[in-house]
Amino acid sequence: MPAAAPAWDPQQYLHHTDHRTRPFHELLARVPALPGQAPRIADIGCGPGNVTTLLSGRWPAARVTGFDNSPEMLDAARVYAGPTPGGGQLDFRPADAAHWAPDETYDLIIANAALQWVEGHAERFPDWLDHLAPGGTLAFQVPGNYDAPSHVLLAELCASPRWRARLGGSADRRVLILEPEEYFQRLSCLGCETDVWETTYLHHLQGPDPVLEWTKGTALRPVLTALGNDAAAREEFLAEYGELLRTAYPAGSHGTVFPFRRIFVVARKAGVSA
Repeated sequence: MPAAAPAWDPQQYLHHTDHRTRPFHELLARVPALPGQAPRIADIGCGPGNVTTLLSGRWPAARVTGFDNSPEMLDAARVYAGPTPGGGQLDFRPADAAHWAPDETYDLIIANAALQWVEGHAERFPDWLDHLAPGGTLAFQVPGNYDAPSHVLLAELCASPRWRARLGGSADRRVLILEPEEYFQRLSCLGCETDVWETTYLHHLQGPDPVLEWTKGTALRPVLTALGNDAAAREEFLAEYGELLRTAYPAGSHGTVFPFRRIFVVARKAGVSA
């Protein structure tokens, strides 16, 4: 039986909003001009909507829809819904990125740290590109740090004798993303002008157990969901995982350094020939 979809906590996710938002700014900066004067934009896996609003800042007249499968995230995002100062519109709708199929033409389809949750997401590219206007863009970034201690230790702990029956491989997502070269090849073969790069951020985190607090907002969500309302099991697991993280990411005199690799892709569909 497939694992339940992770339950999300918008407030926990937003604890590190500056660090989490920076990659979206850098992705957005590489998106070229869009073909529409009032572009139609889809934000897949919009989360709490804070970065979706940046799309309206870049394209003030745009009609932007954020899609997410988490009721908690959508409830947080809807505070941003409504007309935008530049004459555009911002709204949010429920949709699962694993099955989202565009029902209209978009000038930009964008996903920020969402597709790593979608097995086989690269197989969706042809359909998404078919629903882009000529000269439109598909842009996304995904974490590329699944070989980092934070994720390897989590997967190993979930697979340990103590936790295997309840958690199994719920934390191992290494198979769900491609390497930069693979994204480049796939989208180039689909006729896109493709820009792919990667960045490793050295996040400087403060406070006790800061890497554990970071993962509570993302990587730990499937684990915390699987443990449900078993508070004792949750605390036991977090204590074990926190101890492993403190060894892997020791605190220094100025805080804890958390390296985080991300993969960026901007693929522009061919325009209409003159």
